Formats: sequence, C-alpha cells, structure tokens
Amino acid sequence: MHIAHLVTRLLRAGSEENTLATCQWQVEAGHRVTLIHGDSHDPYWQDNMPEGVERIAVPEMVHPVRPMQDIRAVACLRALYREIAPDVIHTHQSKAGILGRIAARAVPDAVVAHGIHIVPFEGVSPAKRALYIAAEKLVARRTDVFIGVSESVGRAYVQAGITRRGRVHCVRSGMDLTRFEAPQLPGDWRELLGVPQGNARPMVALMMAAFEPRKRHVAFLQAFARVAKSMPDLKLLLAGRGPEEARVRAAVRDLGLDDKVVFCGHRPDPEALFALADLSILTSEREGLPRVAVQSIAAGCPMLVQDLPGLDEVVQHRDNGWISDPTDMEATVRQMCRLLKDPMQLARLRRGARAADLSDWALDALGARTTALYGLPVRRPVPAQAQLVAA
Repeated sequence: MHIAHLVTRLLRAGSEENTLATCQWQVEAGHRVTLIHGDSHDPYWQDNMPEGVERIAVPEMVHPVRPMQDIRAVACLRALYREIAPDVIHTHQSKAGILGRIAARAVPDAVVAHGIHIVPFEGVSPAKRALYIAAEKLVARRTDVFIGVSESVGRAYVQAGITRRGRVHCVRSGMDLTRFEAPQLPGDWRELLGVPQGNARPMVALMMAAFEPRKRHVAFLQAFARVAKSMPDLKLLLAGRGPEEARVRAAVRDLGLDDKVVFCGHRPDPEALFALADLSILTSEREGLPRVAVQSIAAGCPMLVQDLPGLDEVVQHRDNGWISDPTDMEATVRQMCRLLKDPMQLARLRRGARAADLSDWALDALGARTTALYGLPVRRPVPAQAQLVAA
C-alpha cells in the first residue's frame, strides 16, 4: 500500500513527531510511505528522516492563509497526487488538512484520512471559528475517516457538525515511554543552569513547548515577571524551537528576566530535562493532547496546565498535576509558586505521576491502529483495538 502523509510544516513538534512515528511503523510493516510538507521545515529532518520514508517539499504550501498562494498549492498537490498515485492520503494539521483534502479529488480511488492533532476552531475569534468550521465541513465530504489524538478532539468535530460519530476514532499519540520511566539528570545540568561546582541544584520549572503564538510564552513571562522576586532560587527552563523564539527572547530581556530564564533549544534528551525539573508547565491556548503532557507524567514530573479539552485524560487534577483556569495567567503563575514552595505537595504529585497508567500511549500501538483505520468506512468493520470516540 502506498501511503502519502501531508503536513503543513515539518518542524520538531508534537504533531510532526506523531506523524513520523506512524510513517516509520508503516515502512517497517512493508508499506511505501511518502511524506509531503510545505515550505517551512526544520533542517534537522534532512539527516534524520526515518529510513525508507520519501520526503517531498511543496514550497507553494505556506502556513498563513493566502488565498492566491493556497490555490496554487492545491494545483501543485493535485499534480503530485496524480504522479505518485497513493492508495491513502493522510492529512495532518489545519492548513494541510484543508488543502490536501481538496486536492484529493485528483485521485478519487484513494482513501482519505485526516489526523486531528488540535482543534483549529477552538480558542480563536468567532469569525475564525465560523471560517474554520465551514472549511472543515466542506472537506469532510472527501474524508473517509477522522483520527483524533484524544477523545475530546474527535468529540469537538462531531459536536461542531463536521462529521458524525461513526467516522471519528481515537488513536493515542504513541511514543517510546520506556526512556521516560527512570530518567537521569542531564550530564551538563550545571552548565545549563549556570550552577558552579559544589553549589546545590536550584529549583527548576520547565516549559517544553515549541515557540509558537498559541503556546503563550510571552503572556506567561509577563505574569511571571511580577512574582519572580518572590522566587529567588528558581530557574525557568524553556525548551524548544520555533518562529516565536526571537520575540520570547526579547520579552525576557525587556522584563529583566535574563538571570531567571534559560533557553536550551531542542534537545535530544527530553527525559533528562523532566528529571531536572521540579514542575513542568504548559499554558497553551489550544491543544489536541500534547505529547509533552504524557512525557512529563511518564517521567514522574508533575505538570501544571491550563484547562483545555482532553488534557484531563493524562493530567489528573491534584493527583499527578494541577489544572488551572485558562483565562487567568496571573492565577496560573501564583499556583506555580505555591506548588514550588510546597515540597510535600510536590512529592505527592510526583508519586501520582509515577503511578499513572499510560499504556494507551505506547509506541507500538500508534502505527498499527492508524493503518488499520484506513480500511474504513466500508471495506471492513472497525478494528477492535481502535477506540470509538463517544459523542
């Protein structure tokens, strides 16, 4: 079977990691796999693409909404689909999901799947919400199956009237959880945090998130700056890369937080960063079910998150983490301070994280469950291992 995956941007973030893990499983299962992406891509993937996956760039496909450019991108995708003749077109991310499914009319016999990594019409203005839902309803006519990373993202599509319940299925974002089970401190933690030899390790809060507007780094830093003096021994570690990094760095300078905030880029040892952290934090305005939440809990690092649909499938309030009001960044930062000043509470949350059952996010289930769903909706019954999203 020839499977073509389509993403808008090929960065080093959760949806891309999920997609590439699926690609790798499918290649190892004997399928031909092509990964198509737009003009934005991290150079990392030039040398780190899973073996056997063919990568094709379509520069005409860009992240911002640009009607004329988007029309050209659809034309290019149609021509490419006709050339490579995939049996399955599996789109991911919002922009690629729309353009890729419009272009899929060029290969009418192909099965079309759409991966819902995030709900694009949540956490946006009413006008954008109406536009996104209208676009999703249009391309839903050329979608055989929707595959959500959580129960809640699939439910959102059903409740918005985009599709019916029987066409939406949940496949957890699988990952290698064994590397997070007993993480060790990074060997360079002293250099990373600027701690001289012989000095004790300071308190560490970790935000592992791509530098994108929806992650709200700047809003968090603005609230943090107002309480930073009350936490003299705290280091805030920002891990990741992305288009907003320069703006975030500028905010750190402007807010006078240079001695408190550490930028560590995108590291190959996320498990070590969780071992270093006393608490991990996520303040996104919208998410699907972020892989970082699963990884943090798997590593035994309690997590403070602002409430979003689906996060409670991993982060259990007052058990292995804390869920705060997404509309109140000041309250979130105050809660962060309270938790970090309460070692007994943190220890209890850490025990809860270590006891959490995350087997549904095991890596070996991701590719198999996803690939099995390509046979839907009429070729064979729903596989028993695929979880049907409840309305």
